[in-house]
Amino acid sequence: MEIVITRGSLLEADADVIVNAANSLGVMGGGVAEAIKKTGGDIVEEEAKTLAPIAVGKAVLTTAGNLKFKGVIHAPTMEIPGIRIPLVSIGKATKAVLKLADEKGFSIIAFPGMGTGIGGVRKEASAHAMIEAIQDFKAQNLKKIILIDVDEDMVDAWRRAMADKK
Repeated sequence: MEIVITRGSLLEADADVIVNAANSLGVMGGGVAEAIKKTGGDIVEEEAKTLAPIAVGKAVLTTAGNLKFKGVIHAPTMEIPGIRIPLVSIGKATKAVLKLADEKGFSIIAFPGMGTGIGGVRKEASAHAMIEAIQDFKAQNLKKIILIDVDEDMVDAWRRAMADKK
């Protein structure tokens, strides 16, 4: 799988599906989730809530609403909204996303930074957990992973994590 790291908006990524670092309730209240809901429409959150509860380590696919994508993959890093999370949740969520995207036959997926907002995980730690999960995954259908964030510090953290893994 090709891994592309870039600064920009998740909502503008050239991907089949995008990732929402969710909570188990499917509530899309802040950060990236709020941006997805605001642009994609309430239907994205409404559908995610019908699939709840979603355990950390699992992922679900919903419509992308008004967004250009084939769907949004919601992978909880926290059980309830607004809590600090353990680092292990990021690896579990990343693996769950990759597994679901691959099973659904998607070729290109775009991830934002996971767990670094409300979840409180340091960007460096999140980046390493995500890169490790991606590099360990054996894809059948996925061809390209886009790691994209508006936060330059997150982008730099992914770049350093990639360099450390070479």
